[in-house]
Amino acid sequence: MTGGSLGVRTWSYGTLPAINGVIPGDEKLLLSKSLVNVRKNSTKMFSGFREKERSLPSVWCRCLGCRKISMLLLIAFALLVFVLGSLAVDKETISLNVDQQIGTLSMVLPYVNGAPSNPGASWIFGKKDKQKDENYLVANILNEDDENRFRIVGSKGASVLPSNHPCAKFTVPPPPPPNLRRIGPRPCPVCYLPVDQAIASMPSSPSASPVLQNLTYVHDENPIKTEPHGGSDFGGYPSIKQRSDSFDVKESMTVHCGFVKRSKPGLQTGFDFDESDLAELQQFHDIIVASAIFGNYDVIQQPRNVSEKAKKNIPFYMFIDEETEAYIKNKSILDSRKRVGLWRIVVVRNVPKLLLHRIFPNVRYSIWIDGKLRLVVDPYQILEKFLWRQNANFAISRHYRRFDVFVEAEANKAAGKYDNSSIDEQVDFYKQEGLTPYSEAKFPITSDVPEGCVLVKEHIPITNLFTCLWFNEVDRFTSRDQLSFAIVRDKIMAKVDWNINMFLDCERRNFVIQTYHRDLLEQMPPPVATVIRRPPALPSMRRRTPGKRITRRRSSSRRHRKAAA
Repeated sequence: MTGGSLGVRTWSYGTLPAINGVIPGDEKLLLSKSLVNVRKNSTKMFSGFREKERSLPSVWCRCLGCRKISMLLLIAFALLVFVLGSLAVDKETISLNVDQQIGTLSMVLPYVNGAPSNPGASWIFGKKDKQKDENYLVANILNEDDENRFRIVGSKGASVLPSNHPCAKFTVPPPPPPNLRRIGPRPCPVCYLPVDQAIASMPSSPSASPVLQNLTYVHDENPIKTEPHGGSDFGGYPSIKQRSDSFDVKESMTVHCGFVKRSKPGLQTGFDFDESDLAELQQFHDIIVASAIFGNYDVIQQPRNVSEKAKKNIPFYMFIDEETEAYIKNKSILDSRKRVGLWRIVVVRNVPKLLLHRIFPNVRYSIWIDGKLRLVVDPYQILEKFLWRQNANFAISRHYRRFDVFVEAEANKAAGKYDNSSIDEQVDFYKQEGLTPYSEAKFPITSDVPEGCVLVKEHIPITNLFTCLWFNEVDRFTSRDQLSFAIVRDKIMAKVDWNINMFLDCERRNFVIQTYHRDLLEQMPPPVATVIRRPPALPSMRRRTPGKRITRRRSSSRRHRKAAA
């Protein structure tokens, strides 16, 4: 991990190469100097210009040749076009700097004639809410066609870092210009505290849970489906009334939350663990990291840049099925302690990632990452950046491209992610409940569509309720959890003062790296070794005498001329 003592993890956006010793961006300065020199010498040059006008072309052609002259003129013209183009780009950009009190961020966005340079983009800036007297500074590009965009949203109510915080003056550099060769989502720099400081900033007591203090779960040994809507034997079949009541947040609540056949998860519930594994999952830990691979679909990725304190105090759990277990046993990478590197292997048929608080009932914080991801930042630093520093208890990244549920639904249908009729049924149901397309009216909420491959959570009653109800929506409708996230969040926020830290997707890509699935890796051809073939040695015309060195003399041009004479 790079970035010095502050732990600023960065990736290079790349720089344009220097042209004739000029770094792009300095053309304006060089052009201004050259124009000054031209103005000073123009008076002297004009007097003798007509006299030399006729003689110059002939002299140049004699010295350099007419073809070389035309090439020089062409090169000069190309450089002139490049310089003028760079000046035009400088005039067509604006710089938006968000004040430090709302989290200092800066970026450069294309702007032409008072409108976005991309006609498909929609801009919102400087929204003023007169009723609440709050300024929302927004630099937001709502564009479906351009994936390479950063969105910045700040509000007056955002947490303010103290001036002595090591990351108080950290700013996100502007994103690379959109016209570079590389497009698509990419990571951006993030300021992490050193591990020791991150550990010291861990709260000593759990965060306060608004309103809800006691949360229990439904136990039904014989769940029966009584309504046409979805559900499962694992999650139960809550009625529409039970679903509506679950959003009415009270001090004590009992809701469906998986594992309904037994009061204790892991035994005869559809997601059963081995007894030795179950005993370990019941132990107390401040922090755990969890992931899963099923069907031998992914390769187990070992975390990187993990501190020795994290290796000692934070367990890493990898849930796998029997097929994946058979593969790693065949490869002899599973040791006697049921470990593959840092990962403690737990065999199970499946695992619901939204219900980690039920699998780990005695854990304070959890970080879930999908099996296709590799963790490359220390867990203490991740929790400090996205929970403790933000005074948050649940964090998830926004989708890198889409922020509207209805647009996300159409994208899922176009990609064949799920049955189209089921997606339409779910979206229509949410419409009837009042879900509207995302707009500026939802600020300070920044997106309705998450990227659910990473979940950072503190296990307290309100966050446990949120993930329970989110799982129930996935169990009732479709497995596309991006579609049901916003409706659950909005219904809980309407009842209690609670929010979710939806951070930038480029920040997520800073601490996890996506890898290829196993089937793609196996289809890739192996690297071809480069073989250098030397030509066979030519047979010698004269036989060498052993022990005698043969010296060959080259005939000089003078001796050759004498022989010719």
